[in-house]
Amino acid sequence: QVQLVESGGGLVQAGGSLRLSCAASGRTISNIAMGWFRQAPGKEREFVAAISWSGFGTIHADLVKGRSTISRDNAKNTVYLQMNSLKPEDTAVYYCAATFSRYRTYYLRTHEYDYWGQGTHVTVSS
Repeated sequence: QVQLVESGGGLVQAGGSLRLSCAASGRTISNIAMGWFRQAPGKEREFVAAISWSGFGTIHADLVKGRSTISRDNAKNTVYLQMNSLKPEDTAVYYCAATFSRYRTYYLRTHEYDYWGQGTHVTVSS
């Protein structure tokens, strides 16, 4: 089992930046696939970014590509999502997720993840 706790959300003006953190406990995340998702009010949870279980590959959704970077610090057992050039439409609750599965490099769907954090709120003002 792994427990995930997100932090780093807040209120930011359009064009600003935030770095979201996902601290894991219970086991190391150095060799498991992780992902970030977000959910805006009234909308379904959507994929933002993922890092492969090996840590050597990352993928970002088109809606954040070029503006976000997912990374992992194995020493801190933490995954990050750096978000730049934020837009009002980035406003959402951001969740990190983990899966022990290794049959694919990346996992882009919510049902593919076994563990979720409680989320951190990001609000981008115009």
